[in-house]
Amino acid sequence: PAHFGGKHVLVAEDNDLNWEIAEELLSDLGLELDHAENGQACVEMLQQAGPGYYSAILMDIRMPVMTGYEAATTIRDLDSPDKDIPIIAMTADAFSEDIKRCLACGMNAHVSKPIDVREVARLLEKYMR
Repeated sequence: PAHFGGKHVLVAEDNDLNWEIAEELLSDLGLELDHAENGQACVEMLQQAGPGYYSAILMDIRMPVMTGYEAATTIRDLDSPDKDIPIIAMTADAFSEDIKRCLACGMNAHVSKPIDVREVARLLEKYMR
């Protein structure tokens, strides 16, 4: 399996149990994970961290305050080098129209829940800087 040696990844997830599961599974890959409880918090944490701090974002779709779709669109519109950060949707919404909407909002890829750690690792390897 891939090992990402301390790369910082921002996980936007409003459900505490889902966050804990993601943290448990993904920290075994060597990732340093930070938790944003909604899309707005995700955008703010990305901006406050400074350019290049985060290597990728794992984005839930259905969140309060700002959805994953809205957060991805906002990030892509930033006047910052981080506007091109890899964003991978990590959501239970797995119909083809959900996947198309994720990509249309500027996300790089889509993973359905429950997450397959090997698939997440493969996508991170493919897209992460």
